[in-house]
Amino acid sequence: MTHTLDQVLEQASTVILGKTHELRLSLACVLARGHLLIEDLPGVGKTTLAHTLAKVLGLEFNRIQFTSDMLPADILGTSIYENSGQFRFHPGPIFSQVVLADEINRAMPKSQSALLEAMEEGQITIEGETRPLPQPFFVLATQNPLDQIGTYPLPESQLDRFLMRIELGYPDALAERALLQQQDRREVLHALQANCNAETLQQWQQLASKIHLSEPLLDYIQSILLHTRQHPSVITGLSPRAGLALIHAAQAWALLQQRDHVIPEDIKAVLPAVAEHRLFMQHNSHDTAEKIIGELLHLPIP
Repeated sequence: MTHTLDQVLEQASTVILGKTHELRLSLACVLARGHLLIEDLPGVGKTTLAHTLAKVLGLEFNRIQFTSDMLPADILGTSIYENSGQFRFHPGPIFSQVVLADEINRAMPKSQSALLEAMEEGQITIEGETRPLPQPFFVLATQNPLDQIGTYPLPESQLDRFLMRIELGYPDALAERALLQQQDRREVLHALQANCNAETLQQWQQLASKIHLSEPLLDYIQSILLHTRQHPSVITGLSPRAGLALIHAAQAWALLQQRDHVIPEDIKAVLPAVAEHRLFMQHNSHDTAEKIIGELLHLPIP
């Protein structure tokens, strides 16, 4: 099993160059049954990462390009009156195992909210009927910086549905040179082979959920939550949902490290990606969410 997980990362690294840590976080997010938000400038490989994960994991893939005129029905689907004299539901692109919500913050909040039930419950309710989504179900959303034209901020409820938020950033000089010299990324992506399938991935997810986490580490996680709730620069601290997200992400990270138990370093490795997008600062504060994360990383371990 571990060998196959290493193969997944190795194959993905042939497409996403020089981003080993970000790839590990992305795979840990999938293993933890979470959803991933990538916030970065256009052209650094956000969309390619989504395609790559779907391909190496052997999952069905759909891409939704979010625009300002998009409606919820464009995501969820709609019923169409047919010649038979009856309405028939036509599923939208949300009905896939991996859904890329590309440039999610270019859509109006009404359209963004169409994803809330899907991401939380793995189902959608439309026209009075609840319809289950394929399993496993994973949303990978990309977001452009808010200072770009035509973007809308994601509401707090939407941000909280993402287990992790990461940034890819520019590659280092060596990775960028290799990227410029090699063949087109689309050709490399097309040549990738699946290292597992949906059934195997669900088995890995079950294994991740059973990784042992000791009582002292639960105390450590609670101290992290409490620190954010008592911090004068933070409007609202991390919620119990954030604590659960931190546990699940740390368990998945431990699985990737070939361990059957969580250690403090696992929690620290995933903490920035899990917590930073859930921290909202006071308007008159000179502190930043990144600074608060630095404080959390230096809290004493029980």
